[in-house]
Order: sequence, then C-alpha cells, then structure tokens
Amino acid sequence: RTANGEMYSGDQLTAAHKSLPMPVNVRVTNLDNGKSLVVRVNDRGPYARGRVIDLSKRAAELLDVTQTGTARVRVTYLGRADINGAPPAITPPAIANALPAAPAGKVDSAALAIVPGSVVASAPAKPVQMPAASIPTQMFADDQPTGKVTRLPVPPATHLYVQLGAFSKMENAKALLGKVGGELRISTLRRAGQTLYRVRSAPLASVQDADAALARITGTGANDAHIVVDQ
Repeated sequence: RTANGEMYSGDQLTAAHKSLPMPVNVRVTNLDNGKSLVVRVNDRGPYARGRVIDLSKRAAELLDVTQTGTARVRVTYLGRADINGAPPAITPPAIANALPAAPAGKVDSAALAIVPGSVVASAPAKPVQMPAASIPTQMFADDQPTGKVTRLPVPPATHLYVQLGAFSKMENAKALLGKVGGELRISTLRRAGQTLYRVRSAPLASVQDADAALARITGTGANDAHIVVDQ
C-alpha cells in the first residue's frame, strides 16, 4: 500500500513525493524531450539524495524515462486530487460555519473631524496593472491523470548543479563558501527585484556526474546540498 493507504499498482499514473500533501495532482515535464504528463501523488519518497519525485512504471514509460532511469524534470502543482473517486475534500459545513466571519448586517459609520495641525492625505494613486506572465495554455489544459501526454516548451539547454544555499547577502554566501571550499563557486540571480547569491558547483553534464559531485560535497558535512536543474 502507498503512504496514504491506497493500493499501489505500477500500471497507474502515480508518483511519490517527500512533502506534498496527499493526494494531489501534479504535472511532470521531462526537460530532455518536452513530454508532459499529469500524475497523482499518493506516496512518500524518493529517499535517494538528489531526487525530487518517483514515478510509477507506467508514468515513466509515457515520459520516456525507463531507458535512463532518471531524467531532468519540472514538477508543477495542479491541485487536490479526488479520494476513491469522490471529489476533493472541502471544509465541512459545521467547521466552515464556526469560523469567524464579517458581520452581515449594516455597520454604522460616521465621518471624523480633522485634527488641528494635521495634513489631509490625497487620494491614493491607482495601482499599476502589471501584464500577466505568459504561460502556455496547454500546461493547464487538463489537471487529471488521464494518461494524455503533451509536449511543452522547455529551455533549449539546461544544466545540473549541486547547490548548498541561496542568500540575500554576499557575506553569508562567502562564509559558507569559505567553510566548505573545494569545487564550489558563488553565482548571482536577480529575482523579483532582489539579488540572490547562490553557493553551487560548476555546471554538471549528466545525472551521474551530479550524483558523484553530491556525494563528494555531502561527504564534507554539507548535508543541505541538493541537485538543481537550471539554465
């Protein structure tokens, strides 16, 4: 049985994840070929270092992962899955009704006098409408594990890294680098107007190289090191 009590079958489109709630549906995209598939997370794992998700035999076959056994993937959370054919769980009415809510009746209000010497603020400026990010519509065309394989755009080239941490201050990244040393370096990333300083390895050519580098780095006591996929 799986971690949430379901019967396991390698012929079903299921997966194991370390921390996602169960059951949920996620979209797994193979970054090596663009093949994408929705699977149901109903188990815990993987327990090997450097792995983010374990796929059932059928899901691995559809994504062309069976030959290599491992692949660079992107995992996208879609939402709660059904339970034994029933719709996803919702908050029971008895609990929902007990939650505090805003009063439904009329609320009395009155204008307050201006305090002498105070400054009256002008009306707030209208918020700036930012354009929505462009997301391929086919990514969310379906959110159920039907077995339909789609092809999504993937980066033209991705690399594997072993990363120990990301910091908002350079001195913290330098402190970690000085403590661990070896083959690591500091790379910068701009995200949401903030600069992150990442302590990571040089680009690695294959999963096997990444596994070997991860073993060397964790052997120095850096237990937070993990494998990441990046451009």
